[in-house]
Amino acid sequence: MAIVRQALVHGGPGGPFEGVAAWDDAVEGPRPCLLVLPNVLGQKEADNCKAEALAGLGYVAFAADLFGQGKRTTLGSENRSHYMDALNADRALLRDRLAASLAALTGLPQADPEKAAAIGFCFGGKCVLDMARAGLAIRGGVSFHGVYDRPDYASVSPIAAKLLICHGWDDPISPPETTVALANELTESGADWQLHAYGHAGHAFTDAGRAGPGPIAYEPRADRRSWRAMTDFLERLFA
Repeated sequence: MAIVRQALVHGGPGGPFEGVAAWDDAVEGPRPCLLVLPNVLGQKEADNCKAEALAGLGYVAFAADLFGQGKRTTLGSENRSHYMDALNADRALLRDRLAASLAALTGLPQADPEKAAAIGFCFGGKCVLDMARAGLAIRGGVSFHGVYDRPDYASVSPIAAKLLICHGWDDPISPPETTVALANELTESGADWQLHAYGHAGHAFTDAGRAGPGPIAYEPRADRRSWRAMTDFLERLFA
């Protein structure tokens, strides 16, 4: 195994954007490819490490930048949600930036453009759902502790991308009624969807940097179980 990590700068609305791609250089030929979509803080080292972990499973992965080159924030910043809030207020712009990130990924020579999917965390989980809603060319997507509100444009119907939603049942950002509303939306849209709900887990349960307890905290069992659910889902998706 020879994992390669490479910065990738690309265009798009409001760009340029700079993400990080990873793949196993010991694998020959194009292979399935995955977008890794970040949380409220934007593109960061934790996302690059997820991309490398996916590369170790045999995929080409791209930890995408949706905010713009050099536009980053931290947990301690007073305006940490500034860049995310701008995209939440313009979901069509978010959709178009997601399309640009997908094009950058599938344009890599190691990537099979016919076998693309996406995973995302928190805000990135919303991004995965929006890619499916918009009919972007992904076979499937995995949302980890995502945000479930609908965009202000019409979704495609039927939704072709298969979806796995990994959800902390105690998540205050996506409480039970919001989760049920998402299930109803996806059912009405004809999507092939599944929901894994984890007890005693809240928002950000995959984020090892957020020590618990609390409603927004790391939960190791849910992290471990959801990653396994994702690997099984992706194996079936690309079989």
